[in-house]
Amino acid sequence: MGSLIKETFKGLFKKKEKKRIWELDAARGVCIIGVIVIHLVFDIRELFGISFETPLWFDLLQKYGGILFIILSGICITLGKHHIIRGLIVAVSAGIISLVTLIMFDRNDGLYILFGILHLLAFCMLTYGLYRRLPWPVILVLGIASIALGIYFKTLVVEQKFLFPLGLMYRGFSAGDYFPIFPNLGYFMVGVVIGRTVYKEKKTLFPKANENNFIIRFFSFCGRHSLLIYLLHQPVFYGVGSLVMFFRNLVKN
Repeated sequence: MGSLIKETFKGLFKKKEKKRIWELDAARGVCIIGVIVIHLVFDIRELFGISFETPLWFDLLQKYGGILFIILSGICITLGKHHIIRGLIVAVSAGIISLVTLIMFDRNDGLYILFGILHLLAFCMLTYGLYRRLPWPVILVLGIASIALGIYFKTLVVEQKFLFPLGLMYRGFSAGDYFPIFPNLGYFMVGVVIGRTVYKEKKTLFPKANENNFIIRFFSFCGRHSLLIYLLHQPVFYGVGSLVMFFRNLVKN
């Protein structure tokens, strides 16, 4: 009798493990690995002055990989809770990146990050509550309008220097990582629509896939820890690169 009561209470208070949608984790993992590759190529060129041609897939990844990650983030926000808390965590992370790059780089180099992808995602997460209860067709229209507005903003040059987060750039503007609100909020909204429709059951679309496959597990792990990987990979690259340059100069001398 005592064991039965004990098992009953364990069942009541045991926290159920949430079943994750593996293909979304894996897709985000592919995206974060793509970011690492892009930054590695950039660091090799900047630190070592080595210039080389990149293949077509790399150029496509560099151009469209960020958009894919933003869409995936829009999908994922519809599947969980606490978007305000997550948005604040991402906002703090974005602030740290801005502070570090402003300290490390000269403003004339254009390598500092004032509104990169983390700043954008923080904005998208924190403002999601403003439209989350709207019907998905309305969100889709708003998303398409945001994308169109962002494309139009790219044709403009403004005098005011504080409007760059919106996508309105002033003459001579440059940044190491730049993802303005428009058109990228629109891509996030498209992701929200996909989450509300394609993933409305909050289940994987590929239930028969072997989730224990090493490749799937690797990319899923990277996707689940994408923020941490994003924050750590550049300091690691910069530290290793600096050590290589130090010993290289020692050998030369």
